[in-house]
Amino acid sequence: MARTVLAGVVFTTMALVGIAVLPAASAARQDTGEVAVQQWRHPDGPLVIGHRGTAGYRPEHTLASYELAVRMGADYLEPDLVSTKDGKLVTRHENEIGGTTDVAAHPEFAGRKATKVIDGVALTGWFTEDFTLAELKTLRAKERIPETRARNTLYDGRFEIPTFQEVIDLQRRLSKELRRDVGIYPETKHPTYFQDIGLALEPKLVDALNRNGLNRRDAKVFVQSFEVANLKTLNRSLRVPIVQLVNATGAPYDFVKAGDRRTYDDLVTPAGLKEVATYADGIGPSKDRIIPRDAAGFLLAPTNLVRDAHAAKLVVHPFTFRNENTFLPADYRSSADPAAYGRAFDEYAKFFATGIDGLFSDNADTAVEALSTLRR
Repeated sequence: MARTVLAGVVFTTMALVGIAVLPAASAARQDTGEVAVQQWRHPDGPLVIGHRGTAGYRPEHTLASYELAVRMGADYLEPDLVSTKDGKLVTRHENEIGGTTDVAAHPEFAGRKATKVIDGVALTGWFTEDFTLAELKTLRAKERIPETRARNTLYDGRFEIPTFQEVIDLQRRLSKELRRDVGIYPETKHPTYFQDIGLALEPKLVDALNRNGLNRRDAKVFVQSFEVANLKTLNRSLRVPIVQLVNATGAPYDFVKAGDRRTYDDLVTPAGLKEVATYADGIGPSKDRIIPRDAAGFLLAPTNLVRDAHAAKLVVHPFTFRNENTFLPADYRSSADPAAYGRAFDEYAKFFATGIDGLFSDNADTAVEALSTLRR
């Protein structure tokens, strides 16, 4: 694959033939319990996963955000999945939508505001599971962090909440138009919660992949979750690769609910990674688990996580890379302005040196350009 820059925007060009090699690793997991890590590595360098689309430039989880990420060169687009009241999968980072839509400005929905306990945390707002798809389609997306990404507020009110099927349709259209196989990387959000309220996400996800011919070895798809039990269940139904997400702190909620005392720290030990490899093909850790920071925000020495994961035949896709100072290590901040861009390229270079196999980025063009620099 060749990634090139044209008129300040990074594009990726690739033939459609011979690139869908990743799902072979899923078959290896199911058939032999082994994964050849090199099969999962892009020949041109680590994969770029468009985090919530390209959330640095458009309101997240909108078709506009996904499309821009791909046009900037992202290899995969990442939709987070939640359920509507009528059991449709839509893309939101959370089922609470007060912060990412204009629902508060709709007087007809004022009575839907509620307080719920989601994964043990009380939240007040509006929740997707209290709306039908038709009702959600009357809302419009807005920027989640306007204080940091003021320019994105220009697009407030312009874009609908997409369904998962609409994202798949976009993936297909862009693959055809750009003459390259665009990947899709869905995440099930709060799976135990949705299971408990009778709106389980996993059957709908499997059905969507089956219906669209994407549950196969040569499909360019990853499926991810922060919980464990649902991934083990999905492993019995899916032929595509599975990724265990690993937060910086805490524990998978299904562990907490079941009284399992293990935490994410336990999952990233050599023994924990060996267990993960029995049902998954990779891990998606918080990037601080690869290169920690001290109390002042400066980078410390890298951990052994990438090496240990590779030893367990797991690929490593850390999250989340962003350009603004507020998200960067103190080493690479350009000023005291949290919204200003810092030295993001230096951070990418530092993480590429650890041997990661891919990464989630809010700024797909920056990630792709960083890879171009790596290859020079």
